[in-house]
Amino acid sequence: MAKVKEQIVVGLDIGTTKICAIVAAVNDGEQVDIIGVGTTPSKGLRKGVVINIDTTVDSIKKAVEEAELMAGVPIQGVYAGIAGGHIKGFNSHGVVAVKSREVTKKDVERVIEAAQAVAMPLDREVIHILKQEFIVDDQDEITDPLGMSGVRLEAKVHIVTGAVTSAQNVIKCCNRAGLDVLDIVLEPLASSVAVLTEEERDLGVALVDIGGGTTDIAIFRGGTIKHSAVLALGGNNLNNDIAYGLRTPASAADKIKRQFGCALSEMVEKGDEVEVISVGGHKPKQISRKYLAEIIEPRAEEIFSLINQEILRSGQEDRVASGVVLTGGTVIMNGMPELAEQVFDLPVRRGYPQDIGGLVDIVNSPMFATAVGLVKFASDHRGEGSFGTNESRIFDRILYTMKGWLKEFF
Repeated sequence: MAKVKEQIVVGLDIGTTKICAIVAAVNDGEQVDIIGVGTTPSKGLRKGVVINIDTTVDSIKKAVEEAELMAGVPIQGVYAGIAGGHIKGFNSHGVVAVKSREVTKKDVERVIEAAQAVAMPLDREVIHILKQEFIVDDQDEITDPLGMSGVRLEAKVHIVTGAVTSAQNVIKCCNRAGLDVLDIVLEPLASSVAVLTEEERDLGVALVDIGGGTTDIAIFRGGTIKHSAVLALGGNNLNNDIAYGLRTPASAADKIKRQFGCALSEMVEKGDEVEVISVGGHKPKQISRKYLAEIIEPRAEEIFSLINQEILRSGQEDRVASGVVLTGGTVIMNGMPELAEQVFDLPVRRGYPQDIGGLVDIVNSPMFATAVGLVKFASDHRGEGSFGTNESRIFDRILYTMKGWLKEFF
């Protein structure tokens, strides 16, 4: 019996609160087995954007070394995630005439280019062009128009743009940590690969990834993305409220949130108490979990209300029949799905990584959704070669490759 070949792929989630490297072995049968995980606190980013190169490089090195040690393999190339408030998405539409009365690959390329021909500021660049549907003459909802007869071809696409400098800084940090960037991937798209089912993507679903500094929203229907947005709110806003309300250091506030926090005060019994570290060397004090939940709930409700406003603004509120899937480290807190259901008036569930093998017990958490999604994304596009460590024009080359395989994927 022939031995099954394996190839190593690495996903690098560069987040506001943590940096996570995941190593996976992918065999010829497309099975993704997690063999190494490394996480370290992130100190060089704010709201998903690099603000300190040196500290970000140090954090990346620590996470990668931990993953290398666990996996027992050297890490050279990574698929890096990109997010942040600079990410913007919008829908576009292109129309071309079919030259030979039968749609060819060239016609498809021309109509995608026509849909992409929008005015763009000099400091922004197209990151993803995601196909939604094609229309041949009057026939719509076509996923692949190749070979169809017609005289008019239209394409509806979703275009994601980002600040050129922010993407270049992510690449620069990876390069200085001794890593080649094989591709960059929008983080909510990576998360969707890890946590959404085909049925949800087809019927209609809103993916909400609540990280430390930002909240990413992606709405899918008919198997394609219909809307994307980024809100500059996240788990760190909850930490700040707790630190201010309880007069405790920010680091202690985060631990309190993780261990005792609840987003819905009515779920907490009045008798439960929590010990809180005080600032300025004062003695620790006891506060009720109910009071803690009453601090958290208004901010969590505000975040969900802003997400709901974004869904309403997109015009897709009647098309998310599967409801909302919450993922990201912040949604682990008790009461998050229950409060979200009250705000959205839709079914809500937490999104956990699916369809993976290996160290499943370690990554079985919403906080690893993006990193797992990156390796699953990479497993479909491995072997495309490294871009090396030369920073000059690297972003343009990455964009060129991404546009090609993302068109095929979506």
